Amino acid sequence: MTTQFRNVLKLSPVVLAATFFTANSAMASSVNEQVTSVSQLTAQSDNIGQVTSVSQFSDVQPTDWAFQALQSLVERYGCIAGYPNGTYRGNRALTRYEFAAGLNACLDRVNELIATATADLVRKEDLATLQRLQEEFSAELATLRGRVDALEARTAELEANQFSTTTKLVGEAIFNLSDIFGSDNRAVPSGVNPATAQDLNSNTIFADRVRLNLLSSFFGSDRLQIRLQARNVTPYGTGVTGTNMTRLSFDGNDSNDVLIDKLNYAFNLGDAVRVQVDAFGGLLYENLNTFTPEFNSSGRGSISRYGRFSPIYRVGEGGAGATLSFNPKGPITVSAAYLADRANNPNDGSGFLNGGYAALGQISFQPNQAFNIGLTYARTYQNIGNVANNSINLFNSTGSQYANNPFGGAALTADHYGVEATLRLGPKVTLGGWYGYSEAEAKGGTANGANAYFEYWAANVAFKDFGRQGNVLGFIFGQPPKATGNEFVQTNGIRRQDRDTSYHLEALYRLQLTENIAVTPGVLVIFNPEHNDRNDTVYVGTLRTTFTF
Repeated sequence: MTTQFRNVLKLSPVVLAATFFTANSAMASSVNEQVTSVSQLTAQSDNIGQVTSVSQFSDVQPTDWAFQALQSLVERYGCIAGYPNGTYRGNRALTRYEFAAGLNACLDRVNELIATATADLVRKEDLATLQRLQEEFSAELATLRGRVDALEARTAELEANQFSTTTKLVGEAIFNLSDIFGSDNRAVPSGVNPATAQDLNSNTIFADRVRLNLLSSFFGSDRLQIRLQARNVTPYGTGVTGTNMTRLSFDGNDSNDVLIDKLNYAFNLGDAVRVQVDAFGGLLYENLNTFTPEFNSSGRGSISRYGRFSPIYRVGEGGAGATLSFNPKGPITVSAAYLADRANNPNDGSGFLNGGYAALGQISFQPNQAFNIGLTYARTYQNIGNVANNSINLFNSTGSQYANNPFGGAALTADHYGVEATLRLGPKVTLGGWYGYSEAEAKGGTANGANAYFEYWAANVAFKDFGRQGNVLGFIFGQPPKATGNEFVQTNGIRRQDRDTSYHLEALYRLQLTENIAVTPGVLVIFNPEHNDRNDTVYVGTLRTTFTF
């Protein structure tokens, strides 16, 4: 309707011109003899012809003071006539009959344009209703107008002071209070007498972890991630409890030094392929679907390291490489990844292709929103000097000491096989779990050529909106990685094989206090730590508060 009213308003120059002609008609009649009959007017009009362009007048120049007005009346409204000899005679006074004929032609044109512009307008009654509603809601309209003005001012301020046009900051801070209970001694591996173990230190600790993510996009579909991290959470690992089975999901101690923890760039290739290149700190569990939507996050999910997802996604952790995912908008997603643990080291046995690495492939099948299953395979190679602390760590600090270092420090290759699944029982209950099997072969030392075999599994259940919207109640039960068989026997006669079975039991309740604050009390229980039933059960209690911004 606004456009149609504008079309009507464009006719105003014609009305002004007609008013001008009327005001000057008295002057014209005093100079020229008046025409007193319609026949005279007709005779004169026979000598006047309608023109369509001001350029048709030979005596009108662009320098004339009324050129623009005449051009508008001729070319926009078509209601000005000229003489047969192609002149306009702009300095000649007009008669009242000439004025009447010109005014009538302009009014006819005005009526034609108005009829065209208002053909689809609402009726008069509709306009009256609109006016009544406008008056009735004048206060509300004024409030909205004020809000819009405030938003425009705020937007202008943000644009003038924004951090970056391409980058946004996403942060997370964790405050954690935790302690260990249930045993006076550290756990020991199978075949070792617990009486020889060191004392377990169980003082309550209060620690933190802070992450700042700088997320940049240059095309809309790409993303450059730079993550800064500072933390001082002492891991409840072998140096504290005697086993990595008690480690928390968010632990790690850098004395709160701020470090670049992760650097990667992701982009699309067409509509079906997503590529992520990790220059540093590559984590396959952040690049791939782990089938644990409620427990995956270290800040909002499981409180334990093992309870987050299958250990198969920890291979190559912290390396450099690339991940490719192919999803042709169907139920099947195919992913492949390669990470080298010391890609920046040019020494022998290192580098991007000549050192420790992890190559992984995964097929995910999701026929509907309720069910999703994945089959995963990984091939890894680890050699001394290519991993943290110059030690072999096959399952990246999940499971027993024999599982992570089956050949007493010798380099090894391993094949990992895993199956993972998630099943939603309605909108608020999710079941999930995983099973994994691995085979490793020693590649050096006295164990060269020996083979070892490993198994692990877990099941979980999550209840969403439990007690209150946003809250999550979760339980995880399973068996951490276990060395079920090993051909290697140490010189002291000990075979690095787990004889008993450990069980992992975890319960947590995430309280979503606000959109940005969550408090998660949880307890972790490890039965028969280190797959040794001679060890006492260990309990870990934690209260994790997570701030997101």
